[in-house]
Amino acid sequence: MHHITGNSGKTHDIEWNGRSAELILNGQSQSVDILAEAAGKCHIIMDHRSYNTEIVEFNHETKTARVKVNGTVYTIAIKDRFDDLLKSLGMEVAGVKKIKHIKAPMPGLVLDIMIEEGQMVQKDSPLLILEAMKMENVIKSPTEGKIKKVVAIKSHAVEKNAVLIEFE
Repeated sequence: MHHITGNSGKTHDIEWNGRSAELILNGQSQSVDILAEAAGKCHIIMDHRSYNTEIVEFNHETKTARVKVNGTVYTIAIKDRFDDLLKSLGMEVAGVKKIKHIKAPMPGLVLDIMIEEGQMVQKDSPLLILEAMKMENVIKSPTEGKIKKVVAIKSHAVEKNAVLIEFE
């Protein structure tokens, strides 16, 4: 069983052995015809509807993918039976590095702060702009999480390794 969560946040449970003409979608049996066209591309007929699909990008570490279906790209998260097992054992965050704070990578001047305390941020979200050696450097979030405290102050200088932002 795989749990697929899409852009909308809605999760679908899918069971398929990869060979049969039947899959179970959210507990309902569905007739499916799948034709693999090339690596990462296939044509699917399900429920009398046709879908051209392509895996645009897959991240094994985060178990996320960008999938194109009939020309529209969707971002999905995939969980399998091993994720379910880890969750049942209370170990679902095992192996995930917990970031507590962001430090200045170099001395510089804080030009802009794009987040607030209590805000949820996604991985690679811009947090602040640090000017160093006449260059503007966008400091991005290395992980998703909630901002506990913004230590940096706009228009103030910071030293290398100074704490700029704290995560919960």
